[in-house]
Amino acid sequence: MKEFLAELRSAILSTLVLAVVCCGLYPLAVYGLAQICFKDKAGGSLILDSKGTVIGSRLIGQNFSADKYFHPRPSAAGNNGYDPTASGGSNLGPTSQKLNDSIKANVAQYRKDNNLKDADEVPADAVTASGSGLDPHISPRNAELQVGRVAKARNMSEESVRLLARRCTTGPDLGVLGDAGVNVLELNIMLDGVK
Repeated sequence: MKEFLAELRSAILSTLVLAVVCCGLYPLAVYGLAQICFKDKAGGSLILDSKGTVIGSRLIGQNFSADKYFHPRPSAAGNNGYDPTASGGSNLGPTSQKLNDSIKANVAQYRKDNNLKDADEVPADAVTASGSGLDPHISPRNAELQVGRVAKARNMSEESVRLLARRCTTGPDLGVLGDAGVNVLELNIMLDGVK
């Protein structure tokens, strides 16, 4: 019985020590290091207006539908899309008729919105949702096709809108991972700031 109580005491003590280290000290150390080394990223990469009010995150896509804004890729997150609390794709497979119909409708709407011909190719990211449904980026080609609509709606030259789009374009991570992308929220904020 003495041996059993000694083993039990040892097991309880080990569990308490590991709980304090793994559930308390380690998370605090990681949090502190993140706040010191990566403050912006650890805080959600938030974008603030001139009054300090949060208007979005560089990491989460938002819906823009007015002609004067660049439109993001479609979203399947939540019932109406762009719901950051319900991140996720549609889970529709390549043989899904619902997905096929949705893409056809999105292609037709994209061509209509951007004054494209029926034969003009439409970038895949303009008509399909990302895996999270909240991708904040569009491809440079998608942005280029929207330049004319945005410039006309804002009474700006296409070249000045194109220049802003280039300023919001990031290359692949580490120069090779992924593709270049244009952050839609940052670009639309820049456009709103143009006098």
